[in-house]
Amino acid sequence: MVIVGGGFGGLTAARALVDRAVRVTLLDRRNHHLFQPLLYQVATAVLNASDIAVPLRSVLRKAANITVLLAEVEKVDLPRCRLVLDQGEIEYDGLILAAGAGHTYFGHDDWQALAPGLKSLEEALEIRSRVLLAYEAAEREKDPDERQALLTFVIIGGGPTGVELAGALGEISRRTIARDFRRIDPTQASVVLLEGAPRILGAFPESLSRNAEESLRRIGVSVRTNALVTRVTPEGVWLGDAQIRARTVLWTAGVAATPLSGTLGAPVDRAGRVVVEPDLSIPGHPEAFAIGDMCAFVHQTGTPLPGVAQVAIQQGRVVADNVLRRLSHRPTRGFHYRDKGSMATIGRAAAVAVVGPLRLSGPVAWLAWLLVHIIFLIGFRNRVLVLLQWAWSYVTWHRGARLIIGPWKVGARGAIRR
Repeated sequence: MVIVGGGFGGLTAARALVDRAVRVTLLDRRNHHLFQPLLYQVATAVLNASDIAVPLRSVLRKAANITVLLAEVEKVDLPRCRLVLDQGEIEYDGLILAAGAGHTYFGHDDWQALAPGLKSLEEALEIRSRVLLAYEAAEREKDPDERQALLTFVIIGGGPTGVELAGALGEISRRTIARDFRRIDPTQASVVLLEGAPRILGAFPESLSRNAEESLRRIGVSVRTNALVTRVTPEGVWLGDAQIRARTVLWTAGVAATPLSGTLGAPVDRAGRVVVEPDLSIPGHPEAFAIGDMCAFVHQTGTPLPGVAQVAIQQGRVVADNVLRRLSHRPTRGFHYRDKGSMATIGRAAAVAVVGPLRLSGPVAWLAWLLVHIIFLIGFRNRVLVLLQWAWSYVTWHRGARLIIGPWKVGARGAIRR
């Protein structure tokens, strides 16, 4: 059995197969499991990278039947039951594809260099450097128009990640570094959240979307809905003929399946996700399964399930059970998603949450958000460190955070280079 990907789905499946009568090889191009829901807090210097990442070998250390290999899968050959890797090949008699998703710029791939997304630790640290260097460049800038452009931060995409990132950037400028500079006033920085739909957090009830927007506005974030981005340039963002001058643009608007899906020769949807059977197997290949952001499971609601951690975790448990069922020549079971709710935090003691019939907002939703994220973090050390860091940030308004920049330089007109 081979599992591709050590994210929520792949790692859940691997842990469910520990000490079972099956040999498992877990492949991932990175050696760690990443708790992506808190990635924005690394990008905004609330947490360290090591607080939300844990080595896969460490998690599976005691699993004698599981081997972890650092490798990138370039192609899946379903008819021959083999994977083409960056170095060599590997055969399988059972396969679980859980390679996750990447960004989509809706046909504008040239925007990626100008507006980085937030899917990996590398991207989080890149965003942190861009944000902090913008303030440093503004401190040295004499032209008031250019200084304002440096102090304008645009987030494209009003989903949970965009809302959380915008809220964190708003709090950085108005609290964390408000008194750290002498020539500029960080509280005058402009954080702009752009959403092409009529409201932010479109998957949430409308009342909670309004609450989230009000919370963002209270911490100085400008929310613009029905705002379709037509161009991204080094000078800023264009909405039709209107320009927002900004030196820092961040992308949280689109998600696409990994290119690996396109090598399967299996049916995929418009987003490149594999259209799977009710038991999460790939059509025509009962020995191979696709889960998480790689798959389009439409058998429950008629539309693909949301790309959230809970979907991947539940699917990981089901495919692990189906692998064992196939080994014992029993029929596999279909997947049914149990929605445990959705949450998004906006800032200090502000969040929105949907838990069953409950609609929560404000401090109560924020406490629920804290509890859920602590519970699902992998590793006791990470839970303790994150809890302590959050407590310190709450008491001190995040002052004294590790606002450290790597080996970067500020070039002409705020350009950032290594």
